[in-house]
Amino acid sequence: MADPGEVEDILQDVFFEFLESYRLMKPIEQAGAWLFRVARNRIIDGFRKKRPDLLQDLGGASEDGEMLSIEEMLPSPDAGPEAAYARSVLVEELEAALEELPVEQREVFIAHEIEGRSFKELAAETGVGINTLLSRKRYAVLHLRGRLQSVYEEFMK
Repeated sequence: MADPGEVEDILQDVFFEFLESYRLMKPIEQAGAWLFRVARNRIIDGFRKKRPDLLQDLGGASEDGEMLSIEEMLPSPDAGPEAAYARSVLVEELEAALEELPVEQREVFIAHEIEGRSFKELAAETGVGINTLLSRKRYAVLHLRGRLQSVYEEFMK
């Protein structure tokens, strides 16, 4: 949680619960442990409410607000030699970045983003929990975002 506002909200929630417990005359024997547990639970709740990072969050939305596929975000190969070159560089970099990922992250990312399969479908097929799949995908997206940022900036000049 890098946002100081979120941290303050959690602190306020914990303090509110502490005062509420005191007001309702619920004895708290181990106040430090109790405060720690409540704060930990609020942090976990905050992470659960956040939606997972998607590759489309990198700026892939069409004019009508619909999310674009990876194919649609790449320059068209028919748009001339510069676009074809840019496309080939981007595809090479994406493939290299995908190869750097651990196998589990790569498989989830490809299945969800490229093949368009749902997390529910993947969980049923693999026996891995949806939250685990979401976490793997999130780490994959974070790696790809960091790895491909310099390429993105080069083409945006």
